[in-house]
Amino acid sequence: MRSVIETLIREATLLCCFFLPPERRIALERRIRGRFEWQKLRGCDVVVVSFGKSGRTWLRVMMSRLYQLRHGLPDQMLLQYDNMHRRNSAVPKVHYSHDNYLKDYTGHDADKSDYRDTPVVLLARHPADTAVSQYFQWKYRMRSRKKKINDYPDENADISIYDFVMQSDAGLPKIVDFMNLWAREAPKLQALLLVRYEDMRADPGEALVRVMEFIGTPATAEEIQEAVDFASVENMRKMESQRTFWLSGSRMTTKDTSNPNAYKVRRAKVGGWRDYFEPEEIEAVERYLTENLDPFFGYAGPPVRPSTVAETETTAEAKP
Repeated sequence: MRSVIETLIREATLLCCFFLPPERRIALERRIRGRFEWQKLRGCDVVVVSFGKSGRTWLRVMMSRLYQLRHGLPDQMLLQYDNMHRRNSAVPKVHYSHDNYLKDYTGHDADKSDYRDTPVVLLARHPADTAVSQYFQWKYRMRSRKKKINDYPDENADISIYDFVMQSDAGLPKIVDFMNLWAREAPKLQALLLVRYEDMRADPGEALVRVMEFIGTPATAEEIQEAVDFASVENMRKMESQRTFWLSGSRMTTKDTSNPNAYKVRRAKVGGWRDYFEPEEIEAVERYLTENLDPFFGYAGPPVRPSTVAETETTAEAKP
């Protein structure tokens, strides 16, 4: 219901401003979206931040299942800010954000001061895997309007996957800039837990344990196992094709069940980006990351264990 109200307010405001030039309308829409982000950030107990296509939906489904089991909530209910909290106050208010529009409202585009009083779960994924997944999101799932307001290539642009990954508006440069800013700002935050997609794939239960303890709602071994099983790749694809979470909008549905690339849950493969490029292209991607990506995330050098990558605190407390 909250998301519906937000959409209605945004659409009504933009309708009243139809006479503005396109760039002004885009700036206004981003600012409106940023205000809603700011309101949720101010009211939540914890925020889960990630660049798009970094595994956020997978983590959200695991967390949702755990709270469903613990508090007897509907299986079709996907955790969204305070929807479960309103059913049972023991469930924290969890805000999921791609940190995309907030700066358009607050003006803080060079730091993460907006997040300093809120516990943050920072979800990261290898930038090349993220960029390739973004390509398929853009090609098969992204709405035309989202492409316009986020500087993605035009609707019918003829662009190769390599050019998409290497160009600045949507590919590696944008992803690396996003990650590097978070790396620089991490020490200034009240509490931050870094969770890497690759570590979740290696041991989803251990990653979920860390997240739930950080949030302040630790789980039993039985709850963790049930949540992991529920959010398996196979079951996630099944639920997507059956529109299990249809009440949450299009984030867990597919427009084309016959096209595996049109699914939200596509391959879930660590390092799968290499399958799409020639050897010299792979070398160019790796060189770019070596030269530009902050080592904070452990992708530019030898793998870093999750407990040593970045945790400013092990347990987050809700904001007063």
